[in-house]
Amino acid sequence: MSLSPGGSADLPSYAEVEAALLNRWPETKLDPSLDRIRLLTELLGDPQRTYEVVHLTGTNGKTTTSRMVDALVRARGLRTGRFTSPHVESMTERITLDGEPLSDQDFVDAYLDIEPYLSLVDERSEHPLSFFETVVGMAFAVFADAPVDVAVVEVGMGGSWDATNVANGHVAVVTPIAVDHARYLGDRPEVIAVEKAGIIKAGARVVSAEQEPEVLAVLAGRAQEVGASMLVSGIDFGVVSRAPAVGGQVMTLRGLHGEYDDLFLPLYGAHQAHNAALALAAAEALGDDERLSDEMVRQAFEEVTSPGRLEVVRRGPAVLLDAAHNPHGVATIVEAVRDSFTLDPVVGVVGVMADKDVEGMLSELEPLLSDIVCTQNSTPRAMPVEELAEVARDLFGEHRVHVARRLDDAIDRAVTLAETGGSTGQSIGSGGVLVTGSVITVGEVRTLLRGNRP
Repeated sequence: MSLSPGGSADLPSYAEVEAALLNRWPETKLDPSLDRIRLLTELLGDPQRTYEVVHLTGTNGKTTTSRMVDALVRARGLRTGRFTSPHVESMTERITLDGEPLSDQDFVDAYLDIEPYLSLVDERSEHPLSFFETVVGMAFAVFADAPVDVAVVEVGMGGSWDATNVANGHVAVVTPIAVDHARYLGDRPEVIAVEKAGIIKAGARVVSAEQEPEVLAVLAGRAQEVGASMLVSGIDFGVVSRAPAVGGQVMTLRGLHGEYDDLFLPLYGAHQAHNAALALAAAEALGDDERLSDEMVRQAFEEVTSPGRLEVVRRGPAVLLDAAHNPHGVATIVEAVRDSFTLDPVVGVVGVMADKDVEGMLSELEPLLSDIVCTQNSTPRAMPVEELAEVARDLFGEHRVHVARRLDDAIDRAVTLAETGGSTGQSIGSGGVLVTGSVITVGEVRTLLRGNRP
């Protein structure tokens, strides 16, 4: 689909560009090759080589850590671009400059700038450029045109064959590795680590979260193989202390060059403090590799946001959104809810993708939730609500499982249950609602509750 305008007054709309991108080879159809994206970036003049790159992989925490790295690098006075995926509500979120998503018009312009080259790549390839490859190309070109000093780039899936891997990360960040996308990446963390370790390039500095020993061995082996140096949380940097606080938490972090005391982070859960330590080490490892000023770090963390990551979008009762979509991620948010909130009962609104470890996710949620409202988001990949409810009944029992096909009905049902004490009708505090299971579910609920553009 060509959207090139016939004249200056005939520019396509954001919706038309969005449709053109979605009509491309979908993200869920993977072809393990960098040939197409390499050809595209070569035609564009290899824009990804014109700035320093912080490249992030891992299973959970990538987007939030990316946002923290972005904030810290901007606090140093450098211009940043950030590429993350998937988006929560709008495609424009995937490409940011100086911490702000592209406007609809800038996103359209970015697409039109590279569109003439898309057909050239399609014609020379067995498969056309995918949606993801195209947006990666847009991001790299936007960052070069800005121009940015540093690009913070999150992989879409895996590492070695991810389209973002045509960039050479000066710093390679690895968040905790667990099992997700097992169909594509493997069913054991150490197997998945082999693919994710592919972002580690010669001469890079690797900044890793704490990992299982088998995973750490894979990462260290890759680093040694290509001549990269490695820094590991809990050894070279980490969280010294943290405590929940109103609106987030207060933490002391040990960076590569000393401690940073009494930092406020407006995000919830111990995992976010560990993400912050990872981001701090990555920002220190970049460029001059020096201690950042305390005030700079304090200001950067105070300004961090992470939509859809244990985000409070309504109170009375509280409605929390979290995009966890695998058992490891769900276990983390369960711990965070208990750590940071005093909600009783907690009612879940859950909508998942059919290809996920649904039983594993629900098993982690069961001890936290008084009731679960099974629902379904709008995508064809969503697990049908009755199938989800069937799995839930085996774990929660018949009386704790409720079904609402529409997301707005699911929220209404959950709010009522939270206000009335859940299925038992008893409560020892203020109830709350936790919406989780999928980025898309969370994004659609966020749009409903915040009145944003659908």
